Amino acid sequence: MDLTELNGIATAMVASGKGILAADESSGTIKKRFDAIGVESTEENRRDYREMLFRSKEAMSQYISGVILYDETIWQDAKDGTPLVRLIEQSGAIPGIKVDEGTQALPMCPGETVTAGLDKLAERLKKYYERGARFAKWRAVIDIGSGIPSMTAISVNAHALARYAALCQAAQIVPIVEPEVLMDGDHDIDRCYEVTQRVLNKTFQELRVQRVALEGMVLKPNMAISGKKCARQASVEEVAEKTIRLLKACVPAAVPGIAFLSGGQSDEEATAHLNAMHKLGPLPWGLTFSYGRALQAAPQKAWSGKAENVAAGQRAFSHRARMNGLASKGEWQSSLEKKAA
Repeated sequence: MDLTELNGIATAMVASGKGILAADESSGTIKKRFDAIGVESTEENRRDYREMLFRSKEAMSQYISGVILYDETIWQDAKDGTPLVRLIEQSGAIPGIKVDEGTQALPMCPGETVTAGLDKLAERLKKYYERGARFAKWRAVIDIGSGIPSMTAISVNAHALARYAALCQAAQIVPIVEPEVLMDGDHDIDRCYEVTQRVLNKTFQELRVQRVALEGMVLKPNMAISGKKCARQASVEEVAEKTIRLLKACVPAAVPGIAFLSGGQSDEEATAHLNAMHKLGPLPWGLTFSYGRALQAAPQKAWSGKAENVAAGQRAFSHRARMNGLASKGEWQSSLEKKAA
């Protein structure tokens, strides 16, 4: 393992003013997104959509540091025969790959899951590296509800995250460690804080046990935020303050950076929260975004599967990327959204 190289890649992934595009939706997830805009989810349409994003020169060169790909996408070529990974590299961004195989029910723990995909992961990582991937992503899912999460669910998911991270570093690939505490319930922000604290503490304990070099990874956590169904939604300032307090308590300064997931927040919410956190600096690590839907909902709608709408889709993507790039430096203002509308 060359830790200097891994640290360099991880640091570039969380460079100030840039963030990571999560374009790693499974075939099932992207079908739902395409259904919403009236586009058939064929392999060609999925390729054309992602090619549109990767050819967005302004967004990709100025505001995107890396792109997380799905297995189908990393092997695809653009219409002109250029591998999609080359388009990403040519823009100056780093190609990455989602390597987990989704969740499955956790035995003896009703309503809880564990992420699958460790079997043969070492062999898969070698092939992804040869194709150009320099980082990977693995998502663990922790739900909040009556009597959950159990310590069992937190422990087995933290253990799997750490095993994945160690395999990545052995393959000279930077692991994005993503323990997501879902915001789907009716819990308040303090319950989210408490659960996320337990999850992060256990995750870093497992990372140390399995000898993962913290200098060669990126953390992709949820924010401390109210559940969607909670009667009292925490303010932007409260989310920022509690999230930063939580991360300072749990995330060692050796970690080069933290790239938030959006987790179901609206486009502007995800941007406003990130921006507010940068008002609370200085911070011990880089702090940026790794958004999927919060970067893509607008361009998907603008594109709607029509070739004549590619430029409009790219403009929408560039706007959202720029807004989040500004937020990752604490320079975003809501008035900038209105100007673009």
